[in-house]
Amino acid sequence: MTDELFFDAQGPVLLVGGYGTVGTEVARMAAREFPLLLTGRSPERGRALATETDAALQVWDLADPKPFRAGVRAVVGVVNDPDDRVLRAAIAGGVPFTDVTRWTARMQRAVTVAALLTPQAPVLLSSAWMGGVTSLVAAHLAARLGGAERVDIAIRWDLADRAGADSVEFMDRLGLDFEVVTTGARHMVMPLSEVESVRIGDTATKVARLDTPEQFTLPLTLGTATARTRIGFSSGASTSALLLARRIGLFRWGRGPAFTSTRRSLLYSPGEGGTAQVRIDIVNGDRTATAHLRDPAGQAHLTAVGAVLGLRRTLGLDGAPADPGIRFPEQTPLPEQVPDQLAEYGVGLRIDMGGARLAA
Repeated sequence: MTDELFFDAQGPVLLVGGYGTVGTEVARMAAREFPLLLTGRSPERGRALATETDAALQVWDLADPKPFRAGVRAVVGVVNDPDDRVLRAAIAGGVPFTDVTRWTARMQRAVTVAALLTPQAPVLLSSAWMGGVTSLVAAHLAARLGGAERVDIAIRWDLADRAGADSVEFMDRLGLDFEVVTTGARHMVMPLSEVESVRIGDTATKVARLDTPEQFTLPLTLGTATARTRIGFSSGASTSALLLARRIGLFRWGRGPAFTSTRRSLLYSPGEGGTAQVRIDIVNGDRTATAHLRDPAGQAHLTAVGAVLGLRRTLGLDGAPADPGIRFPEQTPLPEQVPDQLAEYGVGLRIDMGGARLAA
């Protein structure tokens, strides 16, 4: 038997992984508009949230072959789906699907799987940084500049913030070179290379290369000739430790399962809360634009904002038709709406257009 999801226009929105760190934030936002069905491996962990959000609760363990069945209005994937179970079930049932959990290689596989299955409902692969929020802002700036020849994204990771275990999965990929596009040419780069100090918000942060999906999608969707994403940390000592680990080869010789806890311990020490900050620079010809994103509610909240905006888009609730097929977040049909959409969820966006600062 296989998992079975079927479309029910009056049914709940299914959140797979709906009571993890990000899933909890998604549930609280989405419950304002939709009835919810929360799933995960351990329902006792989700009972309090289900009560708070008036949601139904079921078990769906993606590592357990036991099939899952439900009638739902839409699906949001907020937990790793390594075998594409959720994706396949949503497409087979004609259910609108949003996913915010895939790293580049898994997203590329998901594109292939989805294309072969010919979805009859929207499939939004929104795994760019922070649930696709960075790509939405890039699309907004590109629309104002008339294009985006170069996109530079710089992330400040707040080590005091709340974080789920999956949030540092990127640590497991720091030993793998990855493909990027620079001045229109594809080539391989090393993780944690191209180190530079960048001012993000009001703070100078040392940042280095990271493999993220928008570096794959932006050249395809916006025609970007150079796409670069780099990450830095609120602790300079943590950044230095990470760069030292790269220099001594930890992420090459220690990338197997036996060293997973060692790798992740470099960054996974979640706190009680922090601030998510991202800088996005766009160049198109002789025109430039810079956006500073700031979410005082933290990284999980900002990712959840991306997920909920994706959910609304796949249901056709943002003023544009929800066409069937595969899309990425920056392919938003209404990029002019992005600042107001973010503001609705408490996300600050400061934009400099060629030196003229605007509040959005």
